Amino acid sequence: MKMLAISQKVLMELFRDKRTLLLLFIAPILIMSLMNAAFSADTATSIRIATVSVPDELAQSMSDLEKVSIQAYKVEKEAQQALQNEKVDAILIYSEPGDYAVTYANTDPSKTKMTRQVIKTSIKQAQFQELMDGLKFSQRNRLLTSEATQHQTITGQDKQQAEQTDKIVTPEDDTELSESYIYGSNDSNFFTKMMPILMSFFVFFFVFLISGMALLKERTSGTLDRLLATPVKRSEIVFGYMLPYSLLATLQTVVIVLSTIWLFDLEIKGSLGDVILVNILFALVALSFGLLLSTLTHSEFQMMQFIPLIIIPQFFFSGIISLDSMAGWLQNLGKFIPLHYAGHALSKIVLNGTSILNLGSDLLILFLFLISLTILNIIGLKRYRKV
Repeated sequence: MKMLAISQKVLMELFRDKRTLLLLFIAPILIMSLMNAAFSADTATSIRIATVSVPDELAQSMSDLEKVSIQAYKVEKEAQQALQNEKVDAILIYSEPGDYAVTYANTDPSKTKMTRQVIKTSIKQAQFQELMDGLKFSQRNRLLTSEATQHQTITGQDKQQAEQTDKIVTPEDDTELSESYIYGSNDSNFFTKMMPILMSFFVFFFVFLISGMALLKERTSGTLDRLLATPVKRSEIVFGYMLPYSLLATLQTVVIVLSTIWLFDLEIKGSLGDVILVNILFALVALSFGLLLSTLTHSEFQMMQFIPLIIIPQFFFSGIISLDSMAGWLQNLGKFIPLHYAGHALSKIVLNGTSILNLGSDLLILFLFLISLTILNIIGLKRYRKV
């Protein structure tokens, strides 16, 4: 009977906590719906190839393929600039018969693999078409020569010309395709594109977990109530908690970044300092986010229910799944996810070698997230002040 009494007490407490009940049933539905929408996106890979002095037949052969677009450039320098600006995924240059050179951006190894297959297949098709055209031309000349011989109208000069046109040169399989990469090498794989994003995701995840329990623990222990009963300003309380946790988040971020680079042998084309600075800024956003959530929840159980509701959308809209392939409303939703901007900034630094000075829009948005969340933290404490 005592066991039943305890069970009844726990159930009554759960039923009184409407927010917890709502999170228990609504959160899984929201997350699974979001997952369905994200995974239903068009994930077919599209590639863009810049060509320089490439024969029209070969360029047309590649352009006819589905999900392949060709952009012709007259000057190699312009094509290289387009590759640096991510307007194309590779450059194909034709210098002399059978001599091709291709440069891959290689920021997305799946696109590199598809581009390599498209180029090699198209070159083979162009050679085959050239061979077939030569055979048809030779066959037509033989037929004309045979008819002329039967009517005995071939002069010595005509006969010599016919014999010369009867000779065709079959294209040999001596095509040379030299390959180079802006980032990485032929050994780059699917995780190459994901690693900068995963790095920022784990920074957010661990800092969010630590900060999410900060004010919640102080409030449940009564410490926060005693602080709020003093003349201390709410802003001083928020910054007082943010300062030590910021130092801890900074140290944790440096450990995550360095361990990711070391364990996964991550190549960084840009500056390591830029990578650390962006991650520290993002860690401060995660810290503010966690503190805000701790002011809105009433118990550790509610906090645990909120964690997947916050973390999982961050992962979906981080850039691992391209936003361009999602529905319009999902693209708009992704603009309100801070990890989207941190992941984009880190990808530009790591994969493209972009300086942090050229990432103003991403950093500005992260600063706006930090300022807005900090203000909401100060406002959120107002509900607990008794005076």
